[in-house]
Amino acid sequence: MGSSFGDLFRISTFGESHGGGVGVIVDGCPPRLKLDLEAIQADLDRRRPGQSRITTPRKEADQVEILSGLLDGETLGTPIAMVVRNKDQRPQDYKDMEVAFRPSHADATYQAKYGIQARSGGGRASARETIGRVAAGAIARQLLRQANGTEVIAWVKRIHDLEASVDPNSVTPEQVESNIVRCPDARMAEQMIQRIEAIGQEGDSCGGVIECVVRQASTGLGMPVFDKLEADLAKAVMSLPATKGFEIGSGFAGTLLKGSAHNDAFLPTQDGTLHTATNYSGGIQGGISNGEPIVIRVAFKPTATIRKEQQTINAAGEATTLSAKGRHDPCVLPRAVPMVEAMVSLVLADHLLRQQGQCSLW
Repeated sequence: MGSSFGDLFRISTFGESHGGGVGVIVDGCPPRLKLDLEAIQADLDRRRPGQSRITTPRKEADQVEILSGLLDGETLGTPIAMVVRNKDQRPQDYKDMEVAFRPSHADATYQAKYGIQARSGGGRASARETIGRVAAGAIARQLLRQANGTEVIAWVKRIHDLEASVDPNSVTPEQVESNIVRCPDARMAEQMIQRIEAIGQEGDSCGGVIECVVRQASTGLGMPVFDKLEADLAKAVMSLPATKGFEIGSGFAGTLLKGSAHNDAFLPTQDGTLHTATNYSGGIQGGISNGEPIVIRVAFKPTATIRKEQQTINAAGEATTLSAKGRHDPCVLPRAVPMVEAMVSLVLADHLLRQQGQCSLW
């Protein structure tokens, strides 16, 4: 229950953090889509642990195996199964957590709901589950690019109280990947790295905000009422571990403006496509994409598992203390960038197929 996402372009993820492996089944991908398998692995490399001094030191190659759904690099239209084997497992790091609930983690709520849990590494609550999402999102990204030239780019906008200045209309993937914190603002990126390292040395953690832009999104994606595009985007990114907030376009700051300033005026175009003078709507109006860049922001809380000693309770409800011994990110945001891109790509691919199925006959 709760491990599948999407309607026509549908994914189901499986596996636990310290089990044999994690993966995904992608169902509904159109046939004859030429896949760049190296691009799928490249996105997983951006997500994997141990990639820099500000991420968890867990060493995993995260090499993807594609088990079905392809022939000579082209999709068959049948389910695509992908798996990544866990290599660097250390369940012994979680012995203390078998009897004590980690504050602000999923241990207590999983136990309350199911009466049993995969305690090593958090099981399904671990960010390791997102491997399947990123692999599937890499396929969705290639579908979007081949169908309409759509580009999905995310970056770290803020770490703790350090906020970058980035233009969503001109930022490039190369700028995002130019440093280990994945912030295109080079001056602010160095400060962010120093802040993450300093907080990590204290045995603590920090959060921040990831911003994402979709350029050249098809016009007309999204459904009225319950399946609005921004509603599905919000569900998608808020299903990622550690997320605590979602904004689109002007977001909460837009509430400070009057309607006369906030409204996006339509401008005439030679080809009859929609174009607005401003983009406070964030590329979506009435739940449907209008062709302008889609701009969203996602808030991530500080990593819940920290080395500092904390008050908690055990499974019997008795007071105790806990300090984590596992390998954890002092800040999840640098590795969460490809996760946000993946979830956004999955939503857009699903709505693209839904749009074509409903509206492309006329």
